[in-house]
Amino acid sequence: MRFGRIVPAVFAPMASLGVNIDHIANVRQARRTVEPDPVRFALLAELGGADGITVHLREDRRHIQDRDVELLRATLRTRLNLEMAATAEMEAIALRIRPDMVTLVPERREEVTTEGGLDVAGQGEGIRTLVGRLEGAGIGVSLFVDPDGRQLEACRTCGARWVELHTGAYAEAAWEDQPLQLARITEATTNARAMGLRVNAGHGLTYHNVEPIAAIEGMEELNIGHTIVARALAVGLEEAVRQMRALVQNPRRDPLFGDRQP
Repeated sequence: MRFGRIVPAVFAPMASLGVNIDHIANVRQARRTVEPDPVRFALLAELGGADGITVHLREDRRHIQDRDVELLRATLRTRLNLEMAATAEMEAIALRIRPDMVTLVPERREEVTTEGGLDVAGQGEGIRTLVGRLEGAGIGVSLFVDPDGRQLEACRTCGARWVELHTGAYAEAAWEDQPLQLARITEATTNARAMGLRVNAGHGLTYHNVEPIAAIEGMEELNIGHTIVARALAVGLEEAVRQMRALVQNPRRDPLFGDRQP
């Protein structure tokens, strides 16, 4: 009996999952007490399979506190991704704590959550200088931007190694508009990688809409928080992380749109 030539299977790299624990801290700060402690919950997220932990240390300290970041740096066994504004105060904290990655994000006190991408193109020289100092200290830098070609080119010029694509427009779009928003993120991922940038994504992703983003070729990591914490109220954080990681690492290719290509 003759057999055809055996061709080794080629597997696309799976996206990893960064779990944002800001909303754990939100519950604690609502009563200005000591529980729930986001540092302890970060351990549960790691046990559930989180590849990294993300926290946003805001200027007004509305949720994550300085002690949280310090303790996370000392206790995490995965990666610590520190989201922060491009300010002198936050730069000093990052250089002292030395997280594995800093993600520069826009920040306004009146917003409930980050509402859009960083205007890297409009702040070019300042961002470039900050990126250079952080990278010089051995801290990887990602820039949180909208899936826009002008912003991606500015990110490349600034010397960042990563971009995190803002998925808010996709997450908030009506069902019939989601294919267009998905196509924008897919195109931006392709273009960013062609520029030599590594690509992460996040904002507004849920158990219901994450798979098309996770399936994008070249997507390295998804940072997700609110929906995981919300599910954790029912099933516990470890199990909620485990369920999300399964979707991120084994996404159906086109679960939302069937045979239609966005």
